[in-house]
Amino acid sequence: MSNLPPDSTPAPPMAASPLTRAVLELDEYAAGLGWDQPARLFALVDTARLRADQPQLADQLGLEADGQAGALTPIEQDELPAGAALDEFLGTIAWPDAVTGCALVVERLMLPAAAEAAIPEGLSDQQLADWVAKQPGRQEVRMTVAVLRDGARDSALRLREKDTPTEVLTGSDLVPGLAEALAATFEE
Repeated sequence: MSNLPPDSTPAPPMAASPLTRAVLELDEYAAGLGWDQPARLFALVDTARLRADQPQLADQLGLEADGQAGALTPIEQDELPAGAALDEFLGTIAWPDAVTGCALVVERLMLPAAAEAAIPEGLSDQQLADWVAKQPGRQEVRMTVAVLRDGARDSALRLREKDTPTEVLTGSDLVPGLAEALAATFEE
């Protein structure tokens, strides 16, 4: 028996925003590659514009002509330079006008709050990585963070120990520092 009053039809579930859909698509793509992967950078382009400006590429990518309004197509960029610090590398990026946004997929170790407070000072990057790897309670996490030129943000977090699509966390402020660094790639 329905709780709805007569003559009412249930509303369809709220669809995720195009940015959330792009983030989840990238998370799924990265999950298919497995863990222990290098960071991956993606340009996000408006699917309708891509279809209009480059129909052959759109066909090659399998993009539907009647896609959802505002849909975003992720386009993977060249591999990030080995050994470059991520924040320094992101500081060198400038996107052309055709790029609506960008996304980054990166794996990291996450510490519980109590362990973060105990991080020794003065460690080199390698010493810090070694120290973190030895901490109990650490978790491997894959972060997918995306930003648009207009300031919109979204992200997905997937823990290695809960590596299923139903356990992926999403939200706009899950990785604020990385979102800020990506947003800076659109500043002039």
